[in-house]
Amino acid sequence: MKGWILYKSTAAELKNDLYEINRFIKVADEKRIELRVVKPDQFDLIVTRDDRKSILLDGEIVPLPDFLLPRMGAGTTYFALAVIRHLERLGVCVINSSQSIDTVRDKLYSQQILAERGISYPNTMFAKNPVNISLVEKYLGFPLIVKALSGSMGKGIFLSENHDNFRDLMELIHITNPSANIILQEFIKSSLGRDLRVLVIGGRAVACMERIAPAGSFKSNYSRGGTVRKFDMTPEVEELATETARTFGLDIAGIDLLFDGDHFKVCEANSSRALKGLKNAVELMLQG
Repeated sequence: MKGWILYKSTAAELKNDLYEINRFIKVADEKRIELRVVKPDQFDLIVTRDDRKSILLDGEIVPLPDFLLPRMGAGTTYFALAVIRHLERLGVCVINSSQSIDTVRDKLYSQQILAERGISYPNTMFAKNPVNISLVEKYLGFPLIVKALSGSMGKGIFLSENHDNFRDLMELIHITNPSANIILQEFIKSSLGRDLRVLVIGGRAVACMERIAPAGSFKSNYSRGGTVRKFDMTPEVEELATETARTFGLDIAGIDLLFDGDHFKVCEANSSRALKGLKNAVELMLQG
Protein backbone atom coordinates (compact mmCIF):
# COMPACT_ATOMS: atom_id res chain seq x y z
CA MET A 1 0.00 0.00 0.00
CA LYS A 2 1.18 3.50 -0.84
CA GLY A 3 0.14 6.80 0.66
CA TRP A 4 0.96 10.49 0.59
CA ILE A 5 0.87 13.03 3.38
CA LEU A 6 0.10 16.51 2.06
CA TYR A 7 2.02 18.96 4.20
CA LYS A 8 3.74 22.34 3.99
CA SER A 9 7.17 20.65 3.84
CA THR A 10 8.65 17.66 2.07
CA ALA A 11 10.25 14.77 3.96
CA ALA A 12 13.70 16.29 3.38
CA GLU A 13 12.56 19.56 4.97
CA LEU A 14 10.92 18.05 8.05
CA LYS A 15 12.24 18.99 11.48
CA ASN A 16 13.18 16.16 13.80
CA ASP A 17 10.85 17.50 16.51
CA LEU A 18 7.76 17.46 14.26
CA TYR A 19 6.08 14.67 16.19
CA GLU A 20 2.98 13.85 14.15
CA ILE A 21 4.48 13.52 10.67
CA ASN A 22 7.54 11.61 11.88
CA ARG A 23 5.29 9.30 13.90
CA PHE A 24 3.13 8.59 10.85
CA ILE A 25 6.24 7.73 8.84
CA LYS A 26 7.59 5.44 11.55
CA VAL A 27 4.36 3.49 12.03
CA ALA A 28 3.80 3.24 8.26
CA ASP A 29 7.27 1.73 7.88
CA GLU A 30 6.53 -0.78 10.63
CA LYS A 31 3.36 -1.82 8.80
CA ARG A 32 5.13 -1.92 5.42
CA ILE A 33 3.17 1.01 4.04
CA GLU A 34 5.09 3.22 1.65
CA LEU A 35 4.39 6.74 2.91
CA ARG A 36 5.68 9.86 1.20
CA VAL A 37 5.45 13.46 2.40
CA VAL A 38 4.61 15.91 -0.38
CA LYS A 39 3.74 19.59 -0.47
CA PRO A 40 1.41 21.52 -2.79
CA ASP A 41 4.27 23.32 -4.56
CA GLN A 42 5.39 20.00 -6.05
CA PHE A 43 2.16 19.57 -8.01
CA ASP A 44 0.98 20.83 -11.37
CA LEU A 45 -2.67 20.47 -12.34
CA ILE A 46 -3.85 20.31 -15.95
CA VAL A 47 -7.49 20.57 -16.98
CA THR A 48 -7.86 17.71 -19.44
CA ARG A 49 -10.10 14.73 -20.15
CA ASP A 50 -7.06 12.46 -19.88
CA ASP A 51 -7.43 12.14 -16.11
CA ARG A 52 -4.22 10.26 -15.38
CA LYS A 53 -2.14 12.90 -17.11
CA SER A 54 -3.96 15.77 -15.42
CA ILE A 55 -1.76 15.85 -12.31
CA LEU A 56 2.03 15.95 -12.18
CA LEU A 57 4.38 15.57 -9.23
CA ASP A 58 7.73 17.33 -9.67
CA GLY A 59 6.87 17.64 -13.36
CA GLU A 60 6.38 13.91 -13.84
CA ILE A 61 3.42 11.55 -14.14
CA VAL A 62 3.76 9.16 -11.22
CA PRO A 63 1.60 6.29 -9.89
CA LEU A 64 -1.21 7.61 -7.74
CA PRO A 65 -1.24 6.68 -4.05
CA ASP A 66 -3.88 4.47 -2.47
CA PHE A 67 -4.67 7.21 0.04
CA LEU A 68 -3.91 10.83 0.90
CA LEU A 69 -3.67 12.33 4.41
CA PRO A 70 -3.95 16.14 4.22
CA ARG A 71 -2.11 17.59 7.24
CA MET A 72 -2.30 21.34 6.61
CA GLY A 73 -5.42 22.06 8.62
CA ALA A 74 -6.39 25.73 8.84
CA GLY A 75 -3.31 26.54 6.75
CA THR A 76 -4.77 24.77 3.71
CA THR A 77 -4.37 27.16 0.78
CA TYR A 78 -6.65 27.40 -2.24
CA PHE A 79 -4.13 25.50 -4.35
CA ALA A 80 -3.65 22.80 -1.70
CA LEU A 81 -7.43 22.36 -1.64
CA ALA A 82 -7.42 22.12 -5.44
CA VAL A 83 -4.82 19.32 -5.25
CA ILE A 84 -6.95 17.45 -2.70
CA ARG A 85 -10.07 17.82 -4.84
CA HIS A 86 -8.22 16.68 -7.93
CA LEU A 87 -6.95 13.52 -6.24
CA GLU A 88 -10.47 12.81 -4.96
CA ARG A 89 -11.76 13.09 -8.51
CA LEU A 90 -9.13 10.58 -9.64
CA GLY A 91 -10.41 8.06 -7.09
CA VAL A 92 -7.79 8.44 -4.37
CA CYS A 93 -9.12 7.83 -0.84
CA VAL A 94 -8.67 11.15 0.99
CA ILE A 95 -8.89 11.47 4.79
CA ASN A 96 -10.30 14.04 5.53
CA SER A 97 -12.27 15.12 2.46
CA SER A 98 -11.74 18.46 0.76
CA GLN A 99 -15.28 19.54 1.66
CA SER A 100 -14.86 18.85 5.37
CA ILE A 101 -11.45 20.59 5.47
CA ASP A 102 -12.83 23.64 3.67
CA THR A 103 -15.82 23.80 6.03
CA VAL A 104 -14.05 23.62 9.38
CA ARG A 105 -11.25 26.02 8.48
CA ASP A 106 -13.91 28.75 8.21
CA LYS A 107 -14.84 29.38 11.84
CA LEU A 108 -17.95 31.44 11.03
CA TYR A 109 -19.37 29.00 8.49
CA SER A 110 -18.77 26.05 10.80
CA GLN A 111 -20.59 27.86 13.64
CA GLN A 112 -23.51 28.50 11.30
CA ILE A 113 -23.72 24.78 10.57
CA LEU A 114 -23.62 23.93 14.28
CA ALA A 115 -26.50 26.36 14.84
CA GLU A 116 -28.51 24.73 12.06
CA ARG A 117 -28.01 21.30 13.64
CA GLY A 118 -28.86 22.49 17.14
CA ILE A 119 -25.41 21.73 18.56
CA SER A 120 -24.40 23.84 21.58
CA TYR A 121 -21.71 26.47 20.93
CA PRO A 122 -20.85 30.00 22.17
CA ASN A 123 -22.92 32.88 20.80
CA THR A 124 -21.04 34.27 17.82
CA MET A 125 -21.06 37.48 15.75
CA PHE A 126 -19.31 38.41 12.52
CA ALA A 127 -17.47 41.71 12.98
CA LYS A 128 -17.65 44.14 10.08
CA ASN A 129 -15.68 47.38 9.91
CA PRO A 130 -16.39 49.72 11.52
CA VAL A 131 -17.55 47.58 14.44
CA ASN A 132 -20.70 48.70 16.25
CA ILE A 133 -19.42 48.35 19.82
CA SER A 134 -22.80 49.10 21.39
CA LEU A 135 -24.36 46.25 19.40
CA VAL A 136 -21.55 43.89 20.40
CA GLU A 137 -21.97 44.82 24.06
CA LYS A 138 -25.74 44.29 23.85
CA TYR A 139 -25.60 40.79 22.34
CA LEU A 140 -22.31 39.39 23.65
CA GLY A 141 -21.19 41.59 26.53
CA PHE A 142 -17.69 41.81 27.98
CA PRO A 143 -15.32 40.09 28.28
CA LEU A 144 -15.48 38.40 24.88
CA ILE A 145 -13.29 36.40 22.53
CA VAL A 146 -11.95 37.88 19.28
CA LYS A 147 -10.89 35.38 16.59
CA ALA A 148 -9.48 35.47 13.11
CA LEU A 149 -11.76 33.70 10.65
CA SER A 150 -9.12 31.03 10.10
CA GLY A 151 -6.31 29.98 12.41
CA SER A 152 -4.84 27.22 14.55
CA MET A 153 -2.67 26.55 17.61
CA GLY A 154 -4.11 29.57 19.41
CA LYS A 155 -2.96 32.05 16.78
CA GLY A 156 -5.27 34.97 16.04
CA ILE A 157 -7.30 34.61 19.25
CA PHE A 158 -7.65 37.42 21.79
CA LEU A 159 -9.49 37.94 25.06
CA SER A 160 -10.97 41.43 25.17
CA GLU A 161 -11.83 42.22 28.78
CA ASN A 162 -13.84 45.43 28.52
CA HIS A 163 -15.31 48.12 26.28
CA ASP A 164 -12.16 50.27 26.11
CA ASN A 165 -9.84 47.34 25.46
CA PHE A 166 -12.13 46.08 22.70
CA ARG A 167 -12.34 49.53 21.08
CA ASP A 168 -8.55 49.84 21.02
CA LEU A 169 -8.16 46.37 19.49
CA MET A 170 -10.74 47.08 16.79
CA GLU A 171 -9.06 50.39 15.94
CA LEU A 172 -5.70 48.64 15.63
CA ILE A 173 -7.15 45.96 13.34
CA HIS A 174 -8.97 48.58 11.27
CA ILE A 175 -5.77 50.62 10.76
CA THR A 176 -3.44 47.71 10.03
CA ASN A 177 -5.81 45.50 8.03
CA PRO A 178 -9.21 47.09 7.34
CA SER A 179 -10.33 44.11 5.25
CA ALA A 180 -9.61 41.57 8.01
CA ASN A 181 -12.40 39.11 8.69
CA ILE A 182 -12.90 38.41 12.38
CA ILE A 183 -15.56 36.84 14.55
CA LEU A 184 -16.57 37.66 18.11
CA GLN A 185 -17.66 35.03 20.59
CA GLU A 186 -19.31 34.87 23.96
CA PHE A 187 -16.79 34.37 26.78
CA ILE A 188 -17.48 31.18 28.75
CA LYS A 189 -16.15 32.06 32.21
CA SER A 190 -16.11 28.51 33.58
CA SER A 191 -13.76 27.49 30.76
CA LEU A 192 -11.18 30.23 31.32
CA GLY A 193 -7.75 28.72 30.72
CA ARG A 194 -9.01 25.17 30.16
CA ASP A 195 -10.90 23.07 27.66
CA LEU A 196 -11.24 19.51 26.38
CA ARG A 197 -9.73 17.98 23.25
CA VAL A 198 -11.52 14.87 22.01
CA LEU A 199 -10.06 12.71 19.24
CA VAL A 200 -12.71 11.18 16.98
CA ILE A 201 -11.75 8.49 14.46
CA GLY A 202 -14.25 6.80 12.18
CA GLY A 203 -17.22 8.11 14.16
CA ARG A 204 -15.88 6.96 17.55
CA ALA A 205 -14.50 9.16 20.32
CA VAL A 206 -11.30 7.26 21.10
CA ALA A 207 -9.46 9.62 23.48
CA CYS A 208 -10.01 12.74 25.57
CA MET A 209 -7.81 15.10 27.52
CA GLU A 210 -8.15 18.31 29.48
CA ARG A 211 -5.84 21.14 28.46
CA ILE A 212 -4.75 23.78 30.97
CA ALA A 213 -3.27 27.15 30.06
CA PRO A 214 0.08 28.25 31.53
CA ALA A 215 0.06 30.90 34.25
CA GLY A 216 -0.95 34.33 32.95
CA SER A 217 -2.56 33.01 29.75
CA PHE A 218 -6.11 32.05 28.78
CA LYS A 219 -4.96 29.86 25.85
CA SER A 220 -4.74 26.19 26.74
CA ASN A 221 -2.97 25.02 23.57
CA TYR A 222 -0.27 22.43 24.29
CA SER A 223 1.86 24.00 21.55
CA ARG A 224 1.83 27.29 23.51
CA GLY A 225 3.04 25.86 26.80
CA GLY A 226 -0.22 24.43 28.11
CA THR A 227 -0.29 21.23 30.13
CA VAL A 228 -2.52 18.21 29.69
CA ARG A 229 -4.10 15.68 31.98
CA LYS A 230 -6.42 12.74 31.66
CA PHE A 231 -10.16 13.34 31.60
CA ASP A 232 -12.78 10.64 31.97
CA MET A 233 -15.01 10.95 28.94
CA THR A 234 -18.67 11.37 29.89
CA PRO A 235 -21.60 10.32 27.65
CA GLU A 236 -22.29 14.01 26.96
CA VAL A 237 -18.69 14.66 25.88
CA GLU A 238 -18.68 11.57 23.67
CA GLU A 239 -22.00 12.41 22.02
CA LEU A 240 -21.14 16.06 21.45
CA ALA A 241 -17.75 15.23 19.92
CA THR A 242 -18.97 12.44 17.65
CA GLU A 243 -22.03 14.41 16.51
CA THR A 244 -19.83 17.41 15.65
CA ALA A 245 -17.39 15.26 13.67
CA ARG A 246 -20.30 13.60 11.85
CA THR A 247 -21.91 16.98 11.09
CA PHE A 248 -18.73 18.17 9.37
CA GLY A 249 -18.02 14.83 7.67
CA LEU A 250 -14.68 14.42 9.42
CA ASP A 251 -13.25 10.89 9.48
CA ILE A 252 -10.46 12.04 11.81
CA ALA A 253 -11.16 15.06 13.99
CA GLY A 254 -9.96 16.95 17.01
CA ILE A 255 -13.05 18.42 18.67
CA ASP A 256 -12.46 21.17 21.23
CA LEU A 257 -15.10 21.55 23.93
CA LEU A 258 -15.55 24.36 26.45
CA PHE A 259 -16.64 23.81 30.03
CA ASP A 260 -20.05 25.45 30.50
CA GLY A 261 -20.96 24.89 34.13
CA ASP A 262 -21.86 21.21 34.38
CA HIS A 263 -22.17 20.90 30.61
CA PHE A 264 -20.10 21.62 27.48
CA LYS A 265 -20.15 23.69 24.31
CA VAL A 266 -18.29 23.12 21.05
CA CYS A 267 -15.45 25.57 20.61
CA GLU A 268 -14.29 24.32 17.22
CA ALA A 269 -13.56 21.26 15.08
CA ASN A 270 -10.15 20.56 13.59
CA SER A 271 -9.36 18.46 10.53
CA SER A 272 -5.64 18.09 11.28
CA ARG A 273 -4.77 18.14 14.94
CA ALA A 274 -1.52 17.85 16.81
CA LEU A 275 -1.26 14.52 18.62
CA LYS A 276 1.70 14.88 20.97
CA GLY A 277 -0.30 16.40 23.82
CA LEU A 278 -2.91 13.66 23.55
CA LYS A 279 -0.19 11.02 23.55
CA ASN A 280 1.19 12.45 26.80
CA ALA A 281 -2.28 12.55 28.36
CA VAL A 282 -2.92 8.90 27.45
CA GLU A 283 0.45 7.91 28.93
CA LEU A 284 -0.46 9.70 32.15
CA MET A 285 -3.77 7.84 32.22
CA LEU A 286 -2.01 4.48 31.79
CA GLN A 287 0.46 5.34 34.55
CA GLY A 288 -2.36 6.33 36.89
